[in-house]
Amino acid sequence: MNDTKKIEAPTSQGAICVSVIIPAYNRRDYIGDAIESVIRQGTENLELIIVDDGSDDGTFELLEKYSGDKSIHVITHPGRENRGQSAAINLGIENSSGEFVAILDSDDMFAPEKLATQIDFLRAHPEIGMVYGQGHAIDAAGEFLFKVPGDGHLEPSDPNRLLLDCYMALPGGSLIRRSVLERVGLFEESFRAGQDHDMAIRIMEATQCAYLPKLAFYYRKHGDSISVKGLERRWLTGMEILRRAAERYPYKKNTIRKRKAVLHFRLGQTYWRERRKAKALPHLISSGLLDPARALMVLIGREQV
Repeated sequence: MNDTKKIEAPTSQGAICVSVIIPAYNRRDYIGDAIESVIRQGTENLELIIVDDGSDDGTFELLEKYSGDKSIHVITHPGRENRGQSAAINLGIENSSGEFVAILDSDDMFAPEKLATQIDFLRAHPEIGMVYGQGHAIDAAGEFLFKVPGDGHLEPSDPNRLLLDCYMALPGGSLIRRSVLERVGLFEESFRAGQDHDMAIRIMEATQCAYLPKLAFYYRKHGDSISVKGLERRWLTGMEILRRAAERYPYKKNTIRKRKAVLHFRLGQTYWRERRKAKALPHLISSGLLDPARALMVLIGREQV
Protein backbone atom coordinates (compact mmCIF):
# COMPACT_ATOMS: atom_id res chain seq x y z
CA MET A 1 0.00 0.00 0.00
CA ASN A 2 2.88 2.42 0.65
CA ASP A 3 4.81 1.54 -2.48
CA THR A 4 5.30 4.58 -4.69
CA LYS A 5 7.45 2.81 -7.26
CA LYS A 6 6.90 3.98 -10.83
CA ILE A 7 4.45 1.76 -12.70
CA GLU A 8 6.12 0.08 -15.63
CA ALA A 9 5.33 1.44 -19.10
CA PRO A 10 2.68 -0.70 -20.83
CA THR A 11 3.58 -3.20 -23.50
CA SER A 12 1.74 -3.26 -26.81
CA GLN A 13 -0.41 -6.14 -25.58
CA GLY A 14 -2.78 -5.19 -22.79
CA ALA A 15 -1.57 -1.59 -22.79
CA ILE A 16 -3.35 0.73 -20.39
CA CYS A 17 -5.93 2.82 -22.23
CA VAL A 18 -6.96 5.21 -19.47
CA SER A 19 -5.56 6.06 -16.04
CA VAL A 20 -7.97 7.45 -13.45
CA ILE A 21 -6.36 9.38 -10.59
CA ILE A 22 -8.22 9.92 -7.30
CA PRO A 23 -6.45 12.15 -4.75
CA ALA A 24 -7.86 11.47 -1.30
CA TYR A 25 -7.64 13.32 1.98
CA ASN A 26 -10.07 12.50 4.81
CA ARG A 27 -12.94 11.36 2.60
CA ARG A 28 -13.95 8.12 4.34
CA ASP A 29 -17.66 8.88 3.92
CA TYR A 30 -17.52 9.50 0.17
CA ILE A 31 -14.53 7.81 -1.43
CA GLY A 32 -16.29 4.46 -1.77
CA ASP A 33 -18.86 6.06 -4.08
CA ALA A 34 -16.07 7.65 -6.14
CA ILE A 35 -14.24 4.34 -6.56
CA GLU A 36 -17.37 2.40 -7.43
CA SER A 37 -18.31 4.99 -10.08
CA VAL A 38 -14.96 4.26 -11.77
CA ILE A 39 -15.32 0.50 -11.49
CA ARG A 40 -18.83 0.67 -12.99
CA GLN A 41 -17.46 2.37 -16.12
CA GLY A 42 -16.64 -1.09 -17.43
CA THR A 43 -13.78 0.34 -19.47
CA GLU A 44 -11.20 -2.21 -20.60
CA ASN A 45 -7.49 -1.64 -19.88
CA LEU A 46 -8.24 0.87 -17.13
CA GLU A 47 -6.03 1.50 -14.13
CA LEU A 48 -7.28 3.34 -11.05
CA ILE A 49 -4.63 5.03 -8.95
CA ILE A 50 -5.75 6.32 -5.55
CA VAL A 51 -3.30 8.62 -3.79
CA ASP A 52 -3.95 8.96 -0.07
CA ASP A 53 -2.62 12.36 1.00
CA GLY A 54 -1.97 11.58 4.66
CA SER A 55 -5.56 10.93 5.75
CA ASP A 56 -6.17 10.48 9.46
CA ASP A 57 -9.93 9.74 9.48
CA GLY A 58 -9.77 6.08 8.43
CA THR A 59 -9.76 6.73 4.67
CA PHE A 60 -6.41 5.00 4.19
CA GLU A 61 -7.52 1.94 6.17
CA LEU A 62 -10.77 1.78 4.18
CA LEU A 63 -8.79 1.61 0.96
CA GLU A 64 -7.16 -1.65 2.05
CA LYS A 65 -10.27 -3.54 0.84
CA TYR A 66 -9.28 -2.69 -2.73
CA SER A 67 -5.65 -3.83 -2.42
CA GLY A 68 -6.39 -7.22 -3.98
CA ASP A 69 -7.65 -5.73 -7.24
CA LYS A 70 -4.82 -5.70 -9.81
CA SER A 71 -6.31 -2.70 -11.64
CA ILE A 72 -6.39 -0.57 -8.48
CA HIS A 73 -3.22 0.89 -6.98
CA VAL A 74 -3.19 2.71 -3.63
CA ILE A 75 -0.09 4.82 -3.04
CA THR A 76 1.02 7.54 -0.64
CA HIS A 77 3.77 10.07 -0.25
CA PRO A 78 6.82 8.88 1.72
CA GLY A 79 5.95 8.77 5.40
CA ARG A 80 2.27 9.26 4.49
CA GLU A 81 2.89 13.00 4.48
CA ASN A 82 0.06 15.44 3.68
CA ARG A 83 1.31 17.53 0.74
CA GLY A 84 -1.90 18.90 -0.77
CA GLN A 85 -4.16 17.95 -3.64
CA SER A 86 -1.84 19.05 -6.45
CA ALA A 87 1.04 16.95 -5.13
CA ALA A 88 -1.28 13.97 -4.72
CA ILE A 89 -2.56 14.27 -8.29
CA ASN A 90 0.99 14.65 -9.60
CA LEU A 91 2.13 11.53 -7.77
CA GLY A 92 -0.75 9.64 -9.36
CA ILE A 93 0.06 10.91 -12.84
CA GLU A 94 3.74 10.08 -12.42
CA ASN A 95 2.79 6.52 -11.46
CA SER A 96 0.30 6.08 -14.30
CA SER A 97 0.74 4.77 -17.83
CA GLY A 98 -2.52 5.31 -19.70
CA GLU A 99 -2.87 6.95 -23.11
CA PHE A 100 -5.58 9.12 -21.54
CA VAL A 101 -5.77 10.55 -18.02
CA ALA A 102 -8.88 11.35 -15.98
CA ILE A 103 -8.88 12.90 -12.51
CA LEU A 104 -11.71 12.47 -10.02
CA ASP A 105 -12.00 14.18 -6.64
CA SER A 106 -12.57 11.69 -3.84
CA ASP A 107 -16.05 13.02 -3.01
CA ASP A 108 -17.28 13.20 -6.64
CA MET A 109 -18.52 10.47 -9.01
CA PHE A 110 -18.27 9.70 -12.70
CA ALA A 111 -21.55 9.43 -14.61
CA PRO A 112 -22.19 6.11 -16.37
CA GLU A 113 -20.22 5.65 -19.62
CA LYS A 114 -18.34 8.91 -19.05
CA LEU A 115 -14.98 7.38 -19.94
CA ALA A 116 -16.16 5.36 -22.94
CA THR A 117 -17.89 8.38 -24.49
CA GLN A 118 -14.90 10.66 -24.07
CA ILE A 119 -12.34 8.06 -25.18
CA ASP A 120 -14.32 7.44 -28.37
CA PHE A 121 -14.48 11.20 -29.00
CA LEU A 122 -10.74 11.78 -28.59
CA ARG A 123 -9.91 8.82 -30.80
CA ALA A 124 -12.22 10.20 -33.49
CA HIS A 125 -10.74 13.72 -33.16
CA PRO A 126 -6.93 13.51 -32.95
CA GLU A 127 -6.63 17.31 -33.10
CA ILE A 128 -8.41 17.66 -29.73
CA GLY A 129 -6.19 17.40 -26.65
CA MET A 130 -8.86 17.50 -23.97
CA VAL A 131 -12.61 16.91 -23.88
CA TYR A 132 -14.99 17.63 -21.03
CA GLY A 133 -18.68 17.26 -20.24
CA GLN A 134 -21.30 18.68 -17.94
CA GLY A 135 -21.24 18.26 -14.18
CA HIS A 136 -24.23 18.05 -11.87
CA ALA A 137 -23.65 19.56 -8.47
CA ILE A 138 -25.26 17.49 -5.72
CA ASP A 139 -25.59 17.90 -1.97
CA ALA A 140 -24.23 15.58 0.71
CA ALA A 141 -27.27 13.31 0.28
CA GLY A 142 -26.85 13.14 -3.50
CA GLU A 143 -29.72 15.48 -4.37
CA PHE A 144 -29.37 17.60 -7.52
CA LEU A 145 -28.46 21.30 -7.07
CA PHE A 146 -27.37 22.82 -10.40
CA LYS A 147 -25.45 22.19 -13.64
CA VAL A 148 -21.83 23.14 -14.46
CA PRO A 149 -21.65 24.47 -17.14
CA GLY A 150 -25.29 25.28 -17.85
CA ASP A 151 -27.34 23.99 -20.76
CA GLY A 152 -26.50 25.58 -24.09
CA HIS A 153 -22.81 25.96 -23.29
CA LEU A 154 -20.45 26.01 -26.28
CA GLU A 155 -16.65 25.68 -26.17
CA PRO A 156 -14.79 28.24 -28.33
CA SER A 157 -11.41 26.83 -27.24
CA ASP A 158 -10.21 30.38 -26.55
CA PRO A 159 -7.76 30.80 -23.66
CA ASN A 160 -8.89 34.41 -23.25
CA ARG A 161 -12.39 33.33 -22.31
CA LEU A 162 -11.21 30.65 -19.93
CA LEU A 163 -8.78 33.00 -18.18
CA LEU A 164 -11.65 35.39 -17.46
CA ASP A 165 -14.00 32.74 -16.13
CA CYS A 166 -13.15 29.17 -15.14
CA TYR A 167 -16.37 27.72 -16.53
CA MET A 168 -14.81 24.36 -17.37
CA ALA A 169 -15.71 21.29 -15.32
CA LEU A 170 -12.13 20.32 -14.53
CA PRO A 171 -10.94 17.90 -13.38
CA GLY A 172 -13.86 15.48 -12.90
CA GLY A 173 -15.61 16.22 -16.17
CA SER A 174 -12.59 15.97 -18.42
CA LEU A 175 -10.37 13.47 -20.19
CA ILE A 176 -6.86 14.55 -21.19
CA ARG A 177 -4.34 13.01 -23.55
CA ARG A 178 -1.13 12.06 -21.75
CA SER A 179 0.80 13.73 -24.56
CA VAL A 180 -0.82 17.06 -23.59
CA LEU A 181 0.21 16.70 -19.94
CA GLU A 182 3.75 15.95 -21.12
CA ARG A 183 3.70 19.30 -22.94
CA VAL A 184 2.12 21.53 -20.27
CA GLY A 185 3.55 19.91 -17.13
CA LEU A 186 1.95 18.80 -13.91
CA PHE A 187 -0.24 20.65 -11.40
CA GLU A 188 1.43 23.53 -9.55
CA GLU A 189 2.14 22.16 -6.08
CA SER A 190 2.70 25.56 -4.49
CA PHE A 191 -0.98 26.40 -5.13
CA ARG A 192 -3.39 25.22 -2.44
CA ALA A 193 -6.30 26.86 -4.29
CA GLY A 194 -7.05 27.62 -7.94
CA GLN A 195 -4.79 24.86 -9.24
CA ASP A 196 -7.59 23.52 -11.45
CA HIS A 197 -7.98 26.89 -13.20
CA ASP A 198 -4.22 27.16 -13.66
CA MET A 199 -4.06 23.70 -15.25
CA ALA A 200 -7.11 24.32 -17.45
CA ILE A 201 -5.72 27.49 -18.99
CA ARG A 202 -2.30 25.92 -19.54
CA ILE A 203 -3.97 23.05 -21.38
CA MET A 204 -6.07 25.37 -23.52
CA GLU A 205 -3.02 27.47 -24.35
CA ALA A 206 -1.38 24.33 -25.75
CA THR A 207 -4.16 22.44 -27.51
CA GLN A 208 -7.71 22.53 -28.82
CA CYS A 209 -10.39 21.58 -26.30
CA ALA A 210 -13.92 20.36 -26.88
CA TYR A 211 -17.16 20.13 -24.90
CA LEU A 212 -19.65 17.27 -25.13
CA PRO A 213 -23.08 18.39 -23.87
CA LYS A 214 -23.58 15.23 -21.87
CA LEU A 215 -23.51 14.48 -18.16
CA ALA A 216 -19.96 13.45 -17.24
CA PHE A 217 -19.75 13.59 -13.46
CA TYR A 218 -21.42 14.48 -10.17
CA TYR A 219 -19.81 17.27 -8.16
CA ARG A 220 -20.57 17.02 -4.45
CA LYS A 221 -21.05 20.16 -2.37
CA HIS A 222 -21.19 19.56 1.36
CA GLY A 223 -20.32 21.02 4.74
CA ASP A 224 -16.58 21.44 4.12
CA SER A 225 -17.08 24.98 2.86
CA ILE A 226 -14.18 27.31 2.13
CA SER A 227 -13.38 29.61 5.05
CA VAL A 228 -12.69 33.32 4.73
CA LYS A 229 -9.00 32.53 4.96
CA GLY A 230 -9.43 29.98 2.20
CA LEU A 231 -11.14 32.54 -0.03
CA GLU A 232 -8.36 35.04 0.55
CA ARG A 233 -5.82 32.40 -0.47
CA ARG A 234 -7.87 31.52 -3.55
CA TRP A 235 -8.00 35.07 -4.91
CA LEU A 236 -4.37 35.84 -4.04
CA THR A 237 -3.42 32.66 -5.86
CA GLY A 238 -5.57 33.88 -8.73
CA MET A 239 -3.36 36.96 -8.97
CA GLU A 240 -0.28 34.76 -9.29
CA ILE A 241 -1.99 32.56 -11.88
CA LEU A 242 -2.82 35.68 -13.88
CA ARG A 243 0.74 37.00 -13.63
CA ARG A 244 2.19 33.73 -14.92
CA ALA A 245 -0.39 33.46 -17.68
CA ALA A 246 0.38 36.97 -18.94
CA GLU A 247 4.09 36.11 -19.13
CA ARG A 248 3.47 32.77 -20.82
CA TYR A 249 0.87 33.47 -23.50
CA PRO A 250 -0.14 36.47 -25.69
CA TYR A 251 -3.45 37.22 -24.02
CA LYS A 252 -5.42 40.29 -25.06
CA LYS A 253 -4.72 43.32 -22.87
CA ASN A 254 -8.45 43.64 -22.31
CA THR A 255 -8.56 40.08 -20.95
CA ILE A 256 -5.76 40.73 -18.46
CA ARG A 257 -7.36 43.98 -17.30
CA LYS A 258 -10.81 42.48 -16.81
CA ARG A 259 -9.48 39.41 -15.00
CA LYS A 260 -7.47 41.62 -12.69
CA ALA A 261 -10.62 43.63 -11.97
CA VAL A 262 -12.50 40.46 -11.02
CA LEU A 263 -9.74 39.33 -8.67
CA HIS A 264 -9.52 42.72 -6.98
CA PHE A 265 -13.29 42.70 -6.51
CA ARG A 266 -13.27 39.20 -5.00
CA LEU A 267 -10.48 40.14 -2.60
CA GLY A 268 -12.28 43.33 -1.60
CA GLN A 269 -15.50 41.41 -1.15
CA THR A 270 -13.77 38.84 1.05
CA TYR A 271 -12.12 41.46 3.26
CA TRP A 272 -15.36 43.48 3.51
CA ARG A 273 -17.29 40.44 4.75
CA GLU A 274 -14.55 39.91 7.32
CA ARG A 275 -15.06 43.54 8.47
CA ARG A 276 -11.57 44.53 7.30
CA LYS A 277 -12.88 47.54 5.42
CA ALA A 278 -9.59 49.44 5.30
CA LYS A 279 -8.06 46.49 3.46
CA ALA A 280 -11.14 45.95 1.30
CA LEU A 281 -11.51 49.48 -0.09
CA PRO A 282 -8.27 49.65 -2.17
CA HIS A 283 -9.21 46.41 -3.92
CA LEU A 284 -12.78 47.53 -4.60
CA ILE A 285 -11.56 50.86 -5.97
CA SER A 286 -8.96 49.13 -8.16
CA SER A 287 -11.65 46.82 -9.51
CA GLY A 288 -13.85 49.75 -10.45
CA LEU A 289 -11.02 51.60 -12.17
CA LEU A 290 -9.94 48.54 -14.14
CA ASP A 291 -13.44 47.70 -15.39
CA PRO A 292 -15.76 50.68 -14.80
CA ALA A 293 -18.50 49.43 -17.13
CA ARG A 294 -18.94 46.19 -15.21
CA ALA A 295 -18.61 47.98 -11.88
CA LEU A 296 -21.52 50.22 -12.85
CA MET A 297 -23.65 47.24 -13.86
CA VAL A 298 -22.96 45.62 -10.49
CA LEU A 299 -23.84 48.81 -8.60
CA ILE A 300 -27.20 49.19 -10.32
CA GLY A 301 -28.00 45.51 -9.92
CA ARG A 302 -27.86 44.60 -13.61
CA GLU A 303 -25.10 42.05 -13.16
CA GLN A 304 -24.51 39.44 -10.47
CA VAL A 305 -21.00 38.70 -9.20
